[in-house]
Amino acid sequence: MNEGFNKQEIIKKYPFIEEEIKKENIEWNNLEKIYYDFNNYKELYKVQADFIANTLRSHKKIHSVKSRIKNSEGLVEKIVRKTRDRKGKYGDDFYFNIENYKVEITDLIGIRAIHIFKQDWEDIHEFILNTWKVIEITANVRDGDDTKRFEELDIAIKSRKSGYRSVHYLVELNFIQSEPTIAEIQVRTIFEEGYGEIDHQLSYSNTKIPDILKSNLLLFNRLVGSADEMASLINMLNKNLMELDNGYKGIVEEKEEYIKSLEEKIKRLEENIEHKSKN
Repeated sequence: MNEGFNKQEIIKKYPFIEEEIKKENIEWNNLEKIYYDFNNYKELYKVQADFIANTLRSHKKIHSVKSRIKNSEGLVEKIVRKTRDRKGKYGDDFYFNIENYKVEITDLIGIRAIHIFKQDWEDIHEFILNTWKVIEITANVRDGDDTKRFEELDIAIKSRKSGYRSVHYLVELNFIQSEPTIAEIQVRTIFEEGYGEIDHQLSYSNTKIPDILKSNLLLFNRLVGSADEMASLINMLNKNLMELDNGYKGIVEEKEEYIKSLEEKIKRLEENIEHKSKN
């Protein structure tokens, strides 16, 4: 059964949108149509989200995957919030409707793929490119981060003052009556995930984050970056030690084979000497 569209409840939940609706001449009737259209497709979106998530889980470098479908009221809020931006892009005559919102709102389906070591990202990146039709990639970084590899791969870079780090992929899906739908896949390390969740909660629980929280959040972000670097170093040292260990094992095995062959030669020589002495 579809959730009912309740104008007053939406305004209560997102107070700022009432003024924005007036400024941008947005019609409530149109928002209601989008709301119910989205509800009609929600179950199909869930099926597709599960399919994408399970496909990502098959990759050995991915630690865990989360998926979600956008909340219906959250969709209305985002449409109101993004209207001004889209008018700037397409012109003042633009408005969201049931024909264009599935393409213009790119996170109706949201998937998050979490990996452990930073260097695992590139394998996951290749997997996503080879599996779906990727229409946009954005690397969210903090000022001062090493972005060389993103630049080499011609990936758009967005510097976040908050320190949020994550690589976002927009993939195009055609599973609803040949209509294109966009899903967003976010790829980040397990440390970036922890920071992102805390940053998200603070941003949504505060209209303006207090300075004391902001400064500690940035300190936490630096620690997260250091933790990622340390994890990568530990992983590299572990691989080097394993390679050295395997190298030593190979040398020992080679020596043992050599000693064994010498022992066999000595044994044959002794047998020949004994045989000659008897004759």
